[in-house]
Amino acid sequence: MNDLTNRIVVVGAGIIGVAIAYELQRRGRDVTLLDRAEPGRGASFGNMASIAVTEFMPASRPAIWRQMPKWLIDPEGPVRVRPSYVPRLVPWFLRFLAASRPARLRELEAAGAVLCKRVYEDLEPLLADAGLSDVLGREGCLSLYRDDAEFAADRDHIEILERFGFEHELLGGNAIRDLEPALSTKIGRAVLFPRNRSVRDPHKLVVGLYERFLQRGGRLETGEVAGFERAEGRLRAIRLTDGRSVAAGNVLLCAGAHTGRLAKLVGEPMPLETERGYHTQIMAPGISMRHSIIWPARAFMVTPTAGGIRVGGTVEMAGLDAEPDFRRAKITVKRAREALPDLKVQGTSEWMGHRPALPDTVPVMGPSAKTKGLWYSTGHGHLGLTYAATSARLMADLVTGRTPPVDMRPYRVDRF
Repeated sequence: MNDLTNRIVVVGAGIIGVAIAYELQRRGRDVTLLDRAEPGRGASFGNMASIAVTEFMPASRPAIWRQMPKWLIDPEGPVRVRPSYVPRLVPWFLRFLAASRPARLRELEAAGAVLCKRVYEDLEPLLADAGLSDVLGREGCLSLYRDDAEFAADRDHIEILERFGFEHELLGGNAIRDLEPALSTKIGRAVLFPRNRSVRDPHKLVVGLYERFLQRGGRLETGEVAGFERAEGRLRAIRLTDGRSVAAGNVLLCAGAHTGRLAKLVGEPMPLETERGYHTQIMAPGISMRHSIIWPARAFMVTPTAGGIRVGGTVEMAGLDAEPDFRRAKITVKRAREALPDLKVQGTSEWMGHRPALPDTVPVMGPSAKTKGLWYSTGHGHLGLTYAATSARLMADLVTGRTPPVDMRPYRVDRF
């Protein structure tokens, strides 16, 4: 192995990139993180802090896309597409529909389930090695339903979990409020997902991993990628917009929703969009919660994290450059108070971030199909935090020449 091959640059210092850099470093590689901002300030800063192992199913399944027309015409619906962005979204949406074919759905469900099945097998040892085990909470997540009709509408979700053997428990009436007394009596049914544990502060998790990475000899370069230098079909360096060049034998593109722009620079476009997500962090909520909650029919989630309660949900398709529309954050708070009638909205801050969304919901993880030494780990959608340690394990295996413990073909970049 020559020195340049051993020199690895990971582009993107969110939870995916930092976890991969940390794992490669553990395996003796010389690793540099490269980001245009400080670590953990993108989607990793404001995610919903959930290890959501039960949420791998494709968004393109019929139970979802059949509701799209109704959602899109509702100004407070769970999905909004800005009219000016519709023309750019058409190719992505056609691929989204193609991913709804029954045979393809089964393949996508299996590809997601394989990753979620091994999440804690990869996550807990990584946290222990970094001295960060205490960031992971012990309680699960409650999925809420007002009545039998709402539960029936989400039945396909439960059936997929049953098919793949994911643990869950059906609850009704007083058993729900025994777990979370602050919940409204309007909630008639719930499903407990005990393995959907929460992270006490997702931003502090990224920063903690990054600090361990630095302590063990890792480096951070701050800059924006302008292009890539290749020789004899192999990557040799990254060019930055300020004129600098960063030499590397292997480069991993892990820049979340921004990875699509980077892939175009090497002539390997991918159908990567941003699902813009919003949250409201409430530091004086007036209630306490042990579990995170999600109400599928109202399309919001509430998680106790970062010293308060975080309310988020909904999807906005408007690209990377449009200004935030914080009305989306206010909609989820309004709905959260239906479930939590005593919730006080005091000491708040609002946030918008970019989830990297592929039309088939399955991430891209693996080598470039065009450039030797270039690798991708992106498109994790709502499951970046969930998949982080597993992505780190799988990508480190690939880059160091080991055989990963799962079949990586479903995650290849040239599947579209």
